Amino acid sequence: MDEFLLVFRRDFKDKENQPSPEQLQEHFEKWHAWYDRMTAEGRIVLRRRWDGEGLVVNAQKTVLNGPYAEIKETIGGAVIIRATDYEEAAELAKTVPILEFGGNVEIRKAL
Repeated sequence: MDEFLLVFRRDFKDKENQPSPEQLQEHFEKWHAWYDRMTAEGRIVLRRRWDGEGLVVNAQKTVLNGPYAEIKETIGGAVIIRATDYEEAAELAKTVPILEFGGNVEIRKAL
């Protein structure tokens, strides 16, 4: 099996798109179930969650507050999983709870 990075993104800034506390609790329960299932299947290699703040260093070596202000979509977390190929990784990504709130999952194969 190969390793794939799944990066979870969604709009964490726009107040209109934020879930209610009840929706958020239900959402977290789905995340726990997803991670438990993936762990039981031996697919989780590394799991990380990121805060909404950050810095960006550009080509001119200027340090900027980030993520970029002009985009609402930010990284909420990432995980490295085991899958046989991109197709299987994509099928697994289709089950990630972030999609329920309009988020997306970027998939990259480790080299």
